[in-house]
Order: sequence, then C-alpha cells, then structure tokens
Amino acid sequence: MKLVIATRQSPLALWQAEHVRDRLLAQHPQMQVELLKLTTEGDRRLDAPLAAFGGKGLFIKELEQALLDGRADLAVHSMKDVPVTLPEGFALGPILQRADVRDALVMPQAVTLDALPQGARVGTASQRRQAQLAARRPDLSIHPVRGNVGTRLQRLDEGRFEALVLAAAGLDRLGLSARITQRLDPADMLPAVGQGAVGIEYRAGDHQTADWVAPLNHLETATCVRAERALSQALGGDCTLPLAGYAQLDGDQLSMRAFMGMPDGSAHARWQGQGSASAPEALGEAAAQGLRADGATAILERLRAES
Repeated sequence: MKLVIATRQSPLALWQAEHVRDRLLAQHPQMQVELLKLTTEGDRRLDAPLAAFGGKGLFIKELEQALLDGRADLAVHSMKDVPVTLPEGFALGPILQRADVRDALVMPQAVTLDALPQGARVGTASQRRQAQLAARRPDLSIHPVRGNVGTRLQRLDEGRFEALVLAAAGLDRLGLSARITQRLDPADMLPAVGQGAVGIEYRAGDHQTADWVAPLNHLETATCVRAERALSQALGGDCTLPLAGYAQLDGDQLSMRAFMGMPDGSAHARWQGQGSASAPEALGEAAAQGLRADGATAILERLRAES
C-alpha cells in the first residue's frame, strides 16, 4: 500500500498535502505515503495577475502531468484553484471538511475595513476581492500582489501597502492567525467558489486510489462546493472571473449567495436563494441565472471586451 501525493512547494500547499497524508495514514496505518513536490507555472509567473496568462488552473497543470506520467497517484488542491471542468483522464475525488471560509483583513493597526483611511493602499491577488472592495470602498487604492502568503506579508511589513486581504483559512493553517485584524463577514465580502476547502484529484479509472481516499470526503462541504462550482460553470467556468459564491447547508435545505462585479467597482450583480440539498448543481445554476438577471450578462460582456 503506497501512494504518492503531487503538491506545490509553497508552505500552504505543503500543509494541505501533509494534512491529507496524515488523514490517509490514520485510515490506513500500514500505508506508505510520499510527497512529490513540484513548482507550477502559476508559482513561477509572479510578474502579472493570473488572469493575464491563464488563471488559477496554472497551479495544477504540472501536478496533473505527474499523475499522467505515473509519478504520483493523487494531487491535493485548494478547491478555489481547481477549474470546474477537468481535462479528460482526471477525476475529482473527496473534498475535505471546509476550514474558515472568510477573507481576512491584515494590517498593522487594529481597525476594520470600514475604518481604513481614505485612499489606503490595499493589496490583493484576487479580482473577486478587488470588485467587492471597490464596490464597498471606492476610495481605496487597490493593488495586485502575488506570491505565497509569506511574501505578501513581507510586502505589507515593508510598507508597500496599508493592508492586505487574504484567505483566513490559509493564515490559520500556517499558524498566522494572530496576523488577522478582521475576519470579514461573508455578508460584506463573499468568498471564492470552493474557498477554504481542500480537494483530491486522481486519474480517472484508478479505482484503488479512489477507494483508499474515499473516507476523507466530508459530505456537507462537498455538497456546498458542488453548488458553488455549478454557479461558476454556468457562467462560463472561467476561474479568473470576479465571481463569488457561498453555499451553506441547513438540514435538507441549501442556501446560497452569489456576486459578480467589475474589478473597478463600477457595476455588480448579486443573488441569494435556496434549494434542495439533494440537487446542489440546480441551485448553482439558479444562482447564475439570478446573477444574469441582475446585470451579470452585461458585466461578462464588458470583461470579455477588456480582456
């Protein structure tokens, strides 16, 4: 019993891969689990926003190649980085229990987002965050910042920004919770599709690996992420879109909120609703229709014209 996990080499990606390894060893004490550490094109291309050269899918291509080559049996991903349509020959398996879904404001002074000084420089790598920040605080000066969590924090500490907005889950996983100034309520900053969740990808048809990893699936998280990914797919499946979607399970009901906006804050669309937990994709598709009815079609046209 041996499995090789393909993973990026960033500290956060390694934490996630090691977490999956530890969960597997708890399920299968006699198993050997090794990590294959790789550098992806998304890690190398730090000179421009991800949307400029292919999007978040560039964080997983090298990992998928390792699966094809037989160098690895599974790959561990942040679900917000996984395209909604996988290339032929791959399957998305278990989705682990979600961590804190919220975004986090990080800054030296203990103030809230609303209390940031007028014109404050805020760094973020996400057009989704940029669109929501610009809609809420059009006075802020929002700048792209790439690199791993440590690199971004260093730039904040050097004074290049007054604040950063990062995923709370990543900071928590790296033991950096103390750096969080404010955890932003989803009512104010909706998270990315799949944010806070870790997923496992393997070769389609690899039934042995599928059986070994199946116990790691967290049904509630998987149901919510299925709805969110259906929203993204219904709007074109482009993970560079300034799109947010957050589903929550309550008994047999699934509620969802969705947002799409122009990065400059000049237009946005919102939707919220609920549906049956037994049909999460239907709720995601309804959310996409609701966004289109509230102006997302025009936003999509503007985004394509500007790309």
